[in-house]
Amino acid sequence: MQELPSAYDPKKTEEKIYEMWEKSGYFNPDNLSGTKSYTIVVPPPNVTGSLHMGHALNATIQDILIRKKRMEGYKTLWLPGTDHAGIATQNVVEKELKKQGISRHDLGREKFLEKVWEWKEKYGNIILNQFKKLGSSMDWSRTRFTMDEDYQKAVSEAFLHYHKKGWLYKAERVINWCVRCQTSLSDLELEYKEEKSKLWYLKYPIVAPTQGRSGDFVTVATTRPETMLGDSAVAVNPKDKRYKDLINKKVLLPIMNREIPIIADEEIDMEFGTGAVKVTPAHDLLDARIGEKHNLPIYKVIGPLGKMTDEAGANFKGIKMIEAREKVIEELKKQNLIEKEEDYTHNVAVCYRCGTVIEPMPSLQWFLKMTELAKLATQAVKDGKINFHPKNWEKVYFDWLENIRDWNVSRQIWWGHKIPLEGETDVLDTWFSSALWPFATLGWPNKTKDLKEFYPTQVLSTARDIINLWVSRMVFSGLEFTKEIPFSDVIIHGTILTKDGRRMSKSLGTGIDPMILIEKYGADATRFGLIWQAMGSQDIHWDENAVMAGKKFANKVWNISRFILSKQNGITNYQLLISNNLLKEDKEILEKLAETKKSVTKQINQYEFGQALHILYEFIWHEVADKYIEASKKRSDEDAQKVLYHLLIEILKMLHPFMPHLTEEIYQNLPSKNKDLLMIEDW
Repeated sequence: MQELPSAYDPKKTEEKIYEMWEKSGYFNPDNLSGTKSYTIVVPPPNVTGSLHMGHALNATIQDILIRKKRMEGYKTLWLPGTDHAGIATQNVVEKELKKQGISRHDLGREKFLEKVWEWKEKYGNIILNQFKKLGSSMDWSRTRFTMDEDYQKAVSEAFLHYHKKGWLYKAERVINWCVRCQTSLSDLELEYKEEKSKLWYLKYPIVAPTQGRSGDFVTVATTRPETMLGDSAVAVNPKDKRYKDLINKKVLLPIMNREIPIIADEEIDMEFGTGAVKVTPAHDLLDARIGEKHNLPIYKVIGPLGKMTDEAGANFKGIKMIEAREKVIEELKKQNLIEKEEDYTHNVAVCYRCGTVIEPMPSLQWFLKMTELAKLATQAVKDGKINFHPKNWEKVYFDWLENIRDWNVSRQIWWGHKIPLEGETDVLDTWFSSALWPFATLGWPNKTKDLKEFYPTQVLSTARDIINLWVSRMVFSGLEFTKEIPFSDVIIHGTILTKDGRRMSKSLGTGIDPMILIEKYGADATRFGLIWQAMGSQDIHWDENAVMAGKKFANKVWNISRFILSKQNGITNYQLLISNNLLKEDKEILEKLAETKKSVTKQINQYEFGQALHILYEFIWHEVADKYIEASKKRSDEDAQKVLYHLLIEILKMLHPFMPHLTEEIYQNLPSKNKDLLMIEDW
């Protein structure tokens, strides 16, 4: 037995230990002897991404589960991979080309896609290598990418399956359009940002005013006067007494001089503005719904490039929306048809990838019927086949499925899964392909050995913001294509915020790079800091002190181990024999050890990782170090040595899923051990 160095140095240890694990082959379940399998598929990060704090927390949670199950004798598969991230990746490559003064249109589709693949080969594995730095015990031999050839076949198969069933159809509908990315987006792919704007009160002259009515106008409030050129109606709430006498009358739409009806609809908010609103079915999703109900004509006055169309009239055709807004206001002022304008702050929808304000507009797209699929996904959770942890996230899941609309699955970009029909240039929504992740990564639609052995998977761990984008879609896809649930437990972990509660974001300068923490304190201390603060699903107000505490704790465990190993006077038989000679303090610490093992196991099984770590910390630092070790310093009997050694092995096992490098390094220095590696010790 060699003596442990005086201080623990993660820089010298972590990489060496990770290489040892990789060489052992135990990340691959084919090299494990268990009979029962346990599978987690990593939520595939975007191929454009680098590790952020959310990834680091989620990967640590999954690694804790995998390492514990591996030690419990399961054939554990933690399957890694990345997502092609259609819009995000296309944007990144387009920006690179722009620096050279080239656009994707200059290159053409094929040459542009070659550039994307080149970019992917160069940068696409950054995040996977960062997972390694964190100590993630993934089976790298099974790494998948959503644009792999086999995966592309799975996506085509899924599309054609829905098509044969008649659940896919093409229709012109008002969708969310990004004028920068030149593609449609689903409601779930929008973000909202606060915008300081104006609320304009526009006067629409009443055609043949009602007798006894004060004023000859209906005043509507809007933040987007330029869309008035496409108005088909003015709408009021049927319960609004102010407008009862005007329902079914007409107003003259200014500038366009078109007569449009005043209609009643219960979806109108009586509190907004004057309670009367303009209805532009082509350029607002609510207006589109109202337009459909009341059979209103559609005037498409804004085109895909964000410029006004022929239907906006000769004076506006071809100009940008913002110019059209100024021109409309100017014209209405001339005609004395602006009652007033107010400062107004509201949330506007922006593209989740480039931040451009979204323009709703009619577009011919592919839609997937959601009625039957939503029922499948709802029932699986209602029947208890899939459980959310914490349970309250089920409500978010159910609410979306109950109010679901057909899914717009086509995108007008070049990078992605081409729609597998002749002459179709669109690609599929990235979430369409990632919805197949738990089974397509294991070989579906082929009946592979992996699919048979490792599907369904057991746990999905993810963040709350993709419950609807991804979790629900994987559930109905799994049930539709494999007739089985894709996983039985969904862990929704907290979101990591800055210390003062703001969103972490690179662009806002509020993000923290976990790689910097790993460099500064080591991977184990970083993991400790993440899990120490992860108490339930509450959001974490990030505090670096927890990582510093992790570094101190690593040193404490190291020093405990050094002390215990220094006391082993040539003893080689470490089977702890509970003899009558054990002192009261020996029996007490062994009882506390048994309680701690039971507690830690229970907390991990209930996905309460922070609680498990707190229990372990208390036991190791206070019960073992402060009390038992201090008392043992006065003893030289063999029983004390055996109890100390037994405690050390059990501590290393329990702590291994949380701080794997440190514990493995100590284990490798033990004079006698059961296995060649701690990672396959018995839990």
